[in-house]
Amino acid sequence: MNISFPSASKVLQAKSTISTPTNTPFEAQKNFASVLKDSIEKINEAQNQSDVMTERLARGENVDLHQVMIASQKASITMSATIEVRNKVIEAYQEVMRMQV
Repeated sequence: MNISFPSASKVLQAKSTISTPTNTPFEAQKNFASVLKDSIEKINEAQNQSDVMTERLARGENVDLHQVMIASQKASITMSATIEVRNKVIEAYQEVMRMQV
C-alpha cells in the first residue's frame, strides 16, 4: 500500500486559490434558518419512526424488538442533543446581551 501526502507548497498553493464566499446578513440568516429547519425535520422524522415502530410492536406485528429499541434510543439521543444545543445557543445569546457596548 503506497500512501503519499502532498507537499506543503502544493497545499498552500491550493489553499490560496480557494476563495471564501462572503455572505450578506440576509443570506447568512437564510442559511442558518434552512440548517435549523432541516435539523428539526430530521429530529421529527426520528421521533415519528420510533412512534410507528412502537405502535407496530404493540399491535403484535412482525417487528424485531431490538430495532424498536434502537429507533427509540436514536430519537431520544437526537432530542437530547438538540436540547443541549438549544441551551448553549440561549446561553450564548444571554452572554452577548450582557455585553456592554
